[in-house]
Amino acid sequence: MRQIRPATRIRGAAGWQETGCIYNPNVQPIIIAEHLSKTYKSGKIEVPALRNATFSIGRGEFVSVVGPSGSGKSTLFYILGGLARATSGKLIIDGIDFATLKDGERTKMRRSRIGFVFQKFNLLPTLTARGNIQIGYDIADRPQRLDPAYLDHLADLLGIKGRLDHLPSELSGGEQQRVAIARALITRPAIILADEPTGNLDTKNSDAVLDMLKDTNREFKQTVLMITHNQEAATIGDRILHMRDGEMVGVETGVGHVTHV
Repeated sequence: MRQIRPATRIRGAAGWQETGCIYNPNVQPIIIAEHLSKTYKSGKIEVPALRNATFSIGRGEFVSVVGPSGSGKSTLFYILGGLARATSGKLIIDGIDFATLKDGERTKMRRSRIGFVFQKFNLLPTLTARGNIQIGYDIADRPQRLDPAYLDHLADLLGIKGRLDHLPSELSGGEQQRVAIARALITRPAIILADEPTGNLDTKNSDAVLDMLKDTNREFKQTVLMITHNQEAATIGDRILHMRDGEMVGVETGVGHVTHV
């Protein structure tokens, strides 16, 4: 039986110390969250979606955040990606306090430092796989031209090199998700946020996509934070953070690959 340690955090003379490994002291943190909370309002009713989340993610780590529907995972994802503001708390990403940024500044940072992979592939149907990857680079508004050799390397790594000139409708679900991953990676972001990246895939394609996310994490040393409700998929992470009712409730060490019951 897996042992899930409670997520506890104390502050001592040496600074923040994590008794449940919500902080990994062996790596430099690229994401630091302190007491993050998000409350939605509907008229006079307040609905807390995220409560007092405190954790950090090390540079180059692969961390899974797992929990049932309604646990606050998606809210956390949107806040970390700069798509929503926390109601309270502090969020430092790559040395920058997100809370101090204006909307335009947050958008610029999101485009330059964060890549997104979603459950829905969000590919433009009239563009080829190559075009869908390239548009991710164009939106980032980088001053340098896209390096075609890097695109070819990504395509080779993700197993879609021979599919770049095909439309999404001509690709399998697994191939479409790989194109979406390439689009997220094409700008060389420091952080990849993946929200249920295997939610629309069968087991075989799910395993392949997860393996590729892990491979790119290792090769490019990018931090990967994956949101999922799938306990098996979560095991691919270096660490697994558990959420329930908007709170971080426990942590365990991942095994680095997908395990099947």
